[in-house]
Amino acid sequence: MKKTAFLFPGQGSQSVGMGKDIYEKYDAVKAIFDKGREVTGLDLARLCFEGPMAELTETVNLQPAVTAINLSFLSILTREGILPDISAGHSLGEYSALCAAGVISESDTLKLVHRRGELMHREALKHQGAMAALIGLPIESVQELVDKTEGIVSVANHNAEKQIVITGSPEPVNAVSEAAAARKAKAVPLKVSGAWHSSLIQEAEAEFENVLRSVPFSPPASPVIHNVTADTAQEPEAVRALMSRQLCSPVRWYDSVLRLMSEGVKVFVEAGPGKVLTGLLKKTLPRDYPCDICNINDLPGLEAFLKAVK
Repeated sequence: MKKTAFLFPGQGSQSVGMGKDIYEKYDAVKAIFDKGREVTGLDLARLCFEGPMAELTETVNLQPAVTAINLSFLSILTREGILPDISAGHSLGEYSALCAAGVISESDTLKLVHRRGELMHREALKHQGAMAALIGLPIESVQELVDKTEGIVSVANHNAEKQIVITGSPEPVNAVSEAAAARKAKAVPLKVSGAWHSSLIQEAEAEFENVLRSVPFSPPASPVIHNVTADTAQEPEAVRALMSRQLCSPVRWYDSVLRLMSEGVKVFVEAGPGKVLTGLLKKTLPRDYPCDICNINDLPGLEAFLKAVK
């Protein structure tokens, strides 16, 4: 099989009903949801399959819910003998990528994202935040606008060459958005409950570092491209340190996709709810780059992929 990357989505990919069809077919998926309930105390099956959307999208619920779906697809693929040559995940999704590489177990993955969600929710209640997507400007121009603006505002995600998310306090985020719009960019406020990947949630970082230290990390069986560096790390302690920094650092997704290209990846498999990462791949990969992009977010998509690779 051609060099294959598993990609795992994060917050923003959720929908009510996600994963229900594979849950009903695969005992391995039921086992993951049972494990999730045991680890988090949340009825993840009800949240994923019934919602309501407002409850599902609360970050304290959403992080383990999306992760349970990611791990469900991963579990099916690995049981079919399909393993990644390399993995990456967008923000929250990076924990699923670590699980795919054997760095952390399924149970510990669910434990970490649940606590991560609790801490982020706590900080969001303490510090009002905002995020906005800026479309049409390169990262250098956005960084220039951020640097000129007073107050707490920074780059949260570099998703595609000219698709960048900013984060911080509401007024500075609005000021950068207006400045970007004056340069003919499109500025879209995002419906979020906190300023993710900003210094406004910095107080959670030290506490989360202790949570990370409570979980064993193993050397990766296959490489993971990390959000913070768009690079790999081999030593468990180095990976743990990167995951601590990830909470408040920008997600370098655009650079991560370029790195996957440089690694010779020819099959990109988005495994999890939604199609966000598939869309970003299509914005980033050159039209003449020889590859297959596979989106596995439901039973038909899974069955089509398995049929194609068998």
